[in-house]
Amino acid sequence: MGATGSFLFFLLLWAVLLVGVLSIVVSTLRTGAPPMPSSPRVRRALLALLPGDTRGTVVDLGSGWGDVAFNLADHCPQARIVAYELSWLPWLFSRLRQRLFPRPNLTLLHGDFFAASFQDATCVVCYLSPGIMARLAPRFAAELPVGARILSHTFGLRGWTPVRSVRLQDLYRTPVYLYEVPPTRAAP
Repeated sequence: MGATGSFLFFLLLWAVLLVGVLSIVVSTLRTGAPPMPSSPRVRRALLALLPGDTRGTVVDLGSGWGDVAFNLADHCPQARIVAYELSWLPWLFSRLRQRLFPRPNLTLLHGDFFAASFQDATCVVCYLSPGIMARLAPRFAAELPVGARILSHTFGLRGWTPVRSVRLQDLYRTPVYLYEVPPTRAAP
């Protein structure tokens, strides 16, 4: 490859990087939540609150780079894990990871989870902003079956009482919440 070929490769690489960054910025502006990875400590805390024999559909809202989704697939092999991500670059990264290290019980969907139904979910996992959590709370109450679990870290569901919560001994003293949909199904 000559100097011109190297320059064109370098230019193409920068263009791909720029498109990727713009994709993240646009989806962050659209959703209000960037695709932030969850730390290994947070992932362990989330999984500790979810029995490994969980069955049914576990939904990861805003799966980002896929770390939680892949851990869920390993932790709950009898469950169907459905992970939603709106930002193209993290979603493509997760798809590549699924291609290289497949999890048969993991489905990665590119799209807006607000367009999805939660009626079949036995558990929902999320790391979203307070505003998004506020928008989801009534949908959780209305759509999730009684007893379904909601696992969230950092941001809780205002008006809901967690069944269990853990505060990690990390730099941010990250809270992790476990909620269950109450039998009344009334929006909190």
